[in-house]
Amino acid sequence: MPINAALLAPAAPAQPWRIGLIGFGCVGQGLYDILQQHPASGFEVARIVVKNPDKVRPLPAARFEFETEALLADDSLDVLVELIDDADAAFRLVAGALRRGRRVVTANKAMLARHLPALVELQRTHGGTLLYEAAVCGSIPVIRTLDAYFGTEPLRQLAGILNGSSNYVLTRMGTGDANYGPALALAQQLGFAETDPRLDMAAFDPRSKAVLLAAHAYGLFLEPEQVLNLGIEGISTTDIAFAASRGQKIKVVAGLQRLPDGRVTALVTPQLVGPESPLFGVDEEFNGVVLEADFAGEQFLRGRGAGGHPTGSAVLADLAALRQGFAYHYAKTAAPPIHATDLEIEIYLRTDEPRLIDLLDFSEVSEEADEDGYVVGYVALAHLITHRDLLREHGAFIVRTDQLRPVGEAAEATEAAAAALETAGRSW
Repeated sequence: MPINAALLAPAAPAQPWRIGLIGFGCVGQGLYDILQQHPASGFEVARIVVKNPDKVRPLPAARFEFETEALLADDSLDVLVELIDDADAAFRLVAGALRRGRRVVTANKAMLARHLPALVELQRTHGGTLLYEAAVCGSIPVIRTLDAYFGTEPLRQLAGILNGSSNYVLTRMGTGDANYGPALALAQQLGFAETDPRLDMAAFDPRSKAVLLAAHAYGLFLEPEQVLNLGIEGISTTDIAFAASRGQKIKVVAGLQRLPDGRVTALVTPQLVGPESPLFGVDEEFNGVVLEADFAGEQFLRGRGAGGHPTGSAVLADLAALRQGFAYHYAKTAAPPIHATDLEIEIYLRTDEPRLIDLLDFSEVSEEADEDGYVVGYVALAHLITHRDLLREHGAFIVRTDQLRPVGEAAEATEAAAAALETAGRSW
C-alpha cells in the first residue's frame, strides 16, 4: 500500500504565541535574544513592561511600557513571563495572573519559596498554569525531571550545587588562585556574582531553591527559615587546606534526605565532597544535582546554572511545555512526609570565638586543632538553625561531613556500652 505523502509533510506552522514580558534584565534580555535568533520557536515578545523608564536598554524606547496591569488584562497575550528581582512585586503579579486563569512562567526563586503553597492553590482554584524551571538550576531541567519522571517514585536523597557564584569562588580558592576576597571580586567582575553578594555567599539563594526541590522531590512544603543555610563568607585558606588534606573539596551543597523512619531533612551548607561524588567535578559557575531514587538508582544532572542564555533557555523550555499543555502535578503533596530537625550532624567548625563552641554544645568531638582554631564533631541541627545568625556575625566557618544521626544516639550507645560492661562484670 503506497504511503500518503501528505502524512509525511511538515505541519503548517501554528500562529506564534504572544508573550507579555515583565522585566528586561539579564534573563529577560537572554530570552529575547534567543527568540530573535530562533524565530522558528513559535513565540514572539509582543509587549515588554519595565520599571525604570530612564535606564538605557539595547532596544528602542518605544518597545517598553510601564504598567503591568495592562499586560494582566490583555487577553491577546498567550503567556506572561515574569523576570523581575522584587519578590513581593513578583508575587502580586503572578498571583494576579493566576487569579485570571492565565499561563505564567517565572524565574523568581525567592518569591516561589515564600509563596509556593498559595500559588499551587491559586492554580487549582482558577485553572491557570505556573511553570518555573529557570528558578532553580538555570539550564538544568531538574524540576521537570522530578515532576515528570520521579513524580511517583520515592527518592532516597537529592544533593545539589545550586549556586554558581559561590561555586566559582570555591573553585578559585581550591586551585590556589586567590583568597576569598579576590576570588569574590573576580566573580563579580565576570558577572557571576552580584554587587551585593550576600544572597549567594550566605546561601540564601540555594536555600530558596532547596525549598522548591523539597516540594517536587518529596511533596514537602517548607518555609525558608526551616532550612538551615550556612555560607562561605568566613572561609579561609586553612579550611581549603583541611579539605585537601582529606582528598576532598568544599562545595556549598543543598542536601535533601529521606531518613530510615520516612521523615525528610533539608539543609544547605558547605560540605566536604570527595572524588566518589559526581559533585566533586562540578567547578567554576556550573551547577550539578545528584538524585538517588529507590528503583531507578542514581542520576546526575550538570549544566550552567546562571547567565542570560542558559536561564533564558529554561524559560523557553517552559514556554514550549505550556504550549503542549504541560503542568506540574505535585503528586507527592497528597501524602507529604514529616520534616525532621531532631538530628545531629557532624561538622568542622573554625572560629576564634571559643564561646561559640560552648554555645553549639558538641555532643561528641573527634578532632581538635588549637593552632588552627577548629574542632570536628557532632552538634544538634536545631542549635545550628537557632544560632546561624550569630555564627555569621562572628565570622565562624562551618562545613558538614555529610554524616548525621538522631539526637541522643551517642548517649544511647554510651549507655548501652556501660550496661554491657556492667553485665559482663557481674558474670565474673
